[in-house]
Amino acid sequence: MSKSILGTVLLDARVNTADGIFFGRRKTLLGFRKMREKKTARRPVGEHLTALFDGGKFSEEFAPDLKTDDPLSFPGYDRKLEENRKISEKQQGCVAGVGRINGIPAVGAELSRNFMMGSMGSAEGEKLTIAIEEADRRKLPLIIFSASGGARMQEGMISLMQMAKTSAAVERLREHGGLYISVLTNPTTGGVSASYASLGDITLAEPGALIGFAGPRVIEQTIGEKLPKGFQRSEFQLEHGFVDKIVPKQDQKKEITLILKLHGFKPERNGDGESVQEREDGNRNAGTCEDTVLADTEASEKTAVSGKPEAAGMGESADSAETASLYTEATPKMDEPGKPGAYDRVRLVRDKNRPKITDYIEGIFEEFLELSGDRTGKEDPAILGGIGLLNGKPVTVIGHRKGKNLAENMKCNFGMPEPQGYRKALRLMKEAEKFGRPVVTFIDTPGAYPGKEAEENGQSAAIAENLAAMSALRVPVISIVTGEGNSGGALAIGVGDEIWMLENAVYSVLSPEGFASILWKDASKCREAAEVMRMTAEDLLNQGIADRVIPEPEGGAQRDLPGMCRILRENLETELEKLEEEDRDSLVEQRYRKYREIG
Repeated sequence: MSKSILGTVLLDARVNTADGIFFGRRKTLLGFRKMREKKTARRPVGEHLTALFDGGKFSEEFAPDLKTDDPLSFPGYDRKLEENRKISEKQQGCVAGVGRINGIPAVGAELSRNFMMGSMGSAEGEKLTIAIEEADRRKLPLIIFSASGGARMQEGMISLMQMAKTSAAVERLREHGGLYISVLTNPTTGGVSASYASLGDITLAEPGALIGFAGPRVIEQTIGEKLPKGFQRSEFQLEHGFVDKIVPKQDQKKEITLILKLHGFKPERNGDGESVQEREDGNRNAGTCEDTVLADTEASEKTAVSGKPEAAGMGESADSAETASLYTEATPKMDEPGKPGAYDRVRLVRDKNRPKITDYIEGIFEEFLELSGDRTGKEDPAILGGIGLLNGKPVTVIGHRKGKNLAENMKCNFGMPEPQGYRKALRLMKEAEKFGRPVVTFIDTPGAYPGKEAEENGQSAAIAENLAAMSALRVPVISIVTGEGNSGGALAIGVGDEIWMLENAVYSVLSPEGFASILWKDASKCREAAEVMRMTAEDLLNQGIADRVIPEPEGGAQRDLPGMCRILRENLETELEKLEEEDRDSLVEQRYRKYREIG
């Protein structure tokens, strides 16, 4: 008898004998026991806040005794609430309080799936609203962790109205300039995802978390189709522009600390000027990632522009005041024999070794946090944006992104943005305005993407909205053309108080090839087109469009990236300091006048 047949016979005997019947019943009883244990096992509420706050400590000051009510006298609801109170040891599903994150005071709240599946009832909505209002009143940053199935059905419309209540509180916090970090955990769905949870200034998500309005089952039943793998997960949300970053649970404290730092929040200090750190064991744990993020902040601010490397090919030492002056004010001589022609410069800035925005960010800013998404349906990698530190001061950085090889260029569409890229840029600029951060943009693009989908999604409207909004931003804006700036696709992030151009950069109404094709019906005349278009840095300076030309070493910026970053950093520090001293109304008026007088 084969082994498989013998196994089948024995199995049948086991089931059909008295012993077999006992075995089946025992298995069923064990299953019920496991279910009961699972049902009665303690499930903590507030685990994310415990992991976030120093020493796991926070003061639960906001309505600590608030208890969920049964407003509709819903059948069985009282019993269900009592069961959840026992297993969570909480009166309802929201925990909120004040604590420190690496010494930085903050308000935190958590809506937990361990109480009634994280559904938002009237008590949870009330407690969240109080926490938001207290963050506003105390001028503290707000961090909310959400895990929810949505509005609580047993409380009917009273539960649904908590969506409006919490959203209104967040909007008031926004208007008053408060920082709100929303962290989406598994799951964040229904009325919670469609209210306060999606309104963060910065939105983080845990890997693989289910995030969306309607659940997958509801969608499949409605449309009669099987959903693709990964639909509505965090990665899907990032790809579609709804979250800024995916952060594993173990890295969230480090990431949130960096966000707070980039928004100007600092650790509390005692009478001796030392940071106040609440540690469970009383130790500083200097080697932890959280401490590393904040360590020696003052020292980094002091050394950010000192100890700079030699600027190879620049002709002066890095510490020379004369060099700084030369690269701040001087205009390069452009009439030497053998100087590059306009099209030679076009070819030079298209060189694959030309520094990209990622190179400049790494070389100029001490810290940088990339933010993603336009919040309307897509993430466009052709626009890179985020917050950086320049000599210890937060700055919003936005620019066109190109790759360093074919695969990277295809991923970011060769630096040609679609409407969602410009909408992302606008979102970040508005956020910069809210928090009083200056904006620095890096321009390097063949132009806006001229595709069918871009037109369907409103390319023209997206560019127009950016032009209008940038003209009225109440923070300083400096735009730097580092490579090729073509058409409205470049200008859409280029309406600044100052327009700077690197010596070999070009800026024009469209590419020389496009110009020659349209006007002369012959793209091969691109060299002649480049000359007549007056597109070089010198041309733009003479026309009163460019405000400053930054010389490059012979052969281009690619010959000395550290030197170029040093010069740009010094220029930015000096000019932003001047612009930030301007009255905001005067700043906007001067910007208007600048463009009003062109032509």
